[in-house]
Amino acid sequence: MIHPIYQLVEYALNTGLIEPEDRIYSVNSLMEVMQLDEIPAMEEAELNEELPPVHEILDALIDIAAEKGLVDAESIVARDLFDTKLMGRLTPPPSVVIDTFDYLYGESPEEATNWYYDFSQATNYIRRDRIAKDMKWYAPTEFGDLHITINLSKPEKDPKAIAAAGKAAPAGYPKCQLCAENEGYAGRINHPARQNHRIIPLEINESPWFFQYSPYVYYNEHCIVFNSKHTPMKIDRSCFRKLLDFVKTFPHYFVGSNADLPIVGGSILSHDHFQGGHYIFPMEVSPVEEEFSVDGYEDVQCGIVRWPMSVLRLVCEDDQRLVELADHILGSWRGYTDEAAFIFAETDGVPHNTITPIARFRDGKYELDLVLRNNITTEEHPLGVYHPHDHLHHIKKENIGLIEVMGLAVLPARLKEELAVLADQIGSLTGDALVKAMKEDPRTEKHADWVVEFLPKYETVNAENAMEIVQNEVGIVFSEVLECAGVYKRTEEGREALRRFLAQL
Repeated sequence: MIHPIYQLVEYALNTGLIEPEDRIYSVNSLMEVMQLDEIPAMEEAELNEELPPVHEILDALIDIAAEKGLVDAESIVARDLFDTKLMGRLTPPPSVVIDTFDYLYGESPEEATNWYYDFSQATNYIRRDRIAKDMKWYAPTEFGDLHITINLSKPEKDPKAIAAAGKAAPAGYPKCQLCAENEGYAGRINHPARQNHRIIPLEINESPWFFQYSPYVYYNEHCIVFNSKHTPMKIDRSCFRKLLDFVKTFPHYFVGSNADLPIVGGSILSHDHFQGGHYIFPMEVSPVEEEFSVDGYEDVQCGIVRWPMSVLRLVCEDDQRLVELADHILGSWRGYTDEAAFIFAETDGVPHNTITPIARFRDGKYELDLVLRNNITTEEHPLGVYHPHDHLHHIKKENIGLIEVMGLAVLPARLKEELAVLADQIGSLTGDALVKAMKEDPRTEKHADWVVEFLPKYETVNAENAMEIVQNEVGIVFSEVLECAGVYKRTEEGREALRRFLAQL
């Protein structure tokens, strides 16, 4: 059988990571990592053997390395560090990657991103075998089909890695997982290896930024656009300019920013960055349900989007006019208080109002969606008034960031098993027996009251449709989560309150 080192080199040849002239060099380079002085020669006939998937080749090499004491095969973190080191030996240097991207961009922006996305998968930076495990479905709601995912591609940290990370000395390099210094970094027990990672330089708003794909790919061509400097997130006029510069550069992509305040912001507020990609989110196709105008900006189409959160859509052929109006709206919102609607610009000097902006180019015009956000907390809602409320935490407790705002739920991995068990119970039991089974099982106890509430809606419940019912109800919960995050509720009182804000613009 062909040695896995030869298999990995053939894989690199087939995916364009290396050229035929690099074959011997690459074999020797991998042998160095594996601390092997020699391996059996490869027969000519073996070149024609069908290769296993790259993750299986890497697993075989890790098993060999484990026998030599080079890696702890029981640790997911250790395995990831080692297989990334192997792939790093086959990944072209940044200059080659940038030259290829720039050449293809000269053909078309889409050709360049298509190649770069394929490249980021070929290097195993995007681990396709793990992404394939993610659960995804569409759930019908009054706001259209919401997109639901249970993310399984982020590896769970094993106890050994957690213990080792706890003992590791704090490190300041790279400063965070978004910094450019991650490119080629060997990683450590508490920081992922990135030898197989390459980034693309960009200029937006006359400043140096970088472009890469997310290794976890929550949606198609999920990219991250990040500042070359480790500087905090900030929503301001320059942010709108940068977003629109990006969609000018890549008109087939959308791009958006998380808000810049805790609770309503993303998981990394310390490094200025955006997220984008080649994907149509439910919010994008949701129509404007009420138009409005702003004095001095009559050339900009303005409307309130039919969405569970409070979304203002601005459309214009002149992108600079969108920057100017968005900046005006942001400045007004930052200082806006409406006690009757429980909106406070600040309390005790702590600011609460911000915006989650999304930019796109559609039908020859630029669009900015501005989602109004507020992060105030109370004793009743210590995690946030405009945050998923307690009765929804069995499905979603985490912050509602950019991706969720646009209608794609990223749900915790625990739900894969919990929902499967729940569907089995619903499909085979009824009445008191069902309630008893749910409440006695720690995996479904938290969901029992929810099931009791929604199940009477369905005339027929059986093993065949139980999972579909559960998944649809998860979608309804997610729409409620988004309504919780909306600062203006979809009631007549809420609409009037939003109109008050718009009128004073």
